[in-house]
Amino acid sequence: MQRSPCRGHRFPPEIIRHAVWLYLRFTLSFRDVEELLAERGLDISYETIRRWVLKFGPQPAAPAVDVKTLHAKIGELTLTNDFLSGALGKAG
Repeated sequence: MQRSPCRGHRFPPEIIRHAVWLYLRFTLSFRDVEELLAERGLDISYETIRRWVLKFGPQPAAPAVDVKTLHAKIGELTLTNDFLSGALGKAG
């Protein structure tokens, strides 16, 4: 059984997800989200919302290609371009 990433937090996962969704979906500040949740009767500080967004928001993607492979491919392209430019220069 997988543990919930929201385990150990004061508020249920639905509240955390909703606060993070509000911040990320709309151009709202942390204080705007705090006010919206306060209108619904939830006393959550903007700092808590900021921490939730950092923890549960989208994570930066890892590079899909190995850097060494990428450099090797760039080197091959440079070599090919040098070869073609030399061959075209002799032909023209």
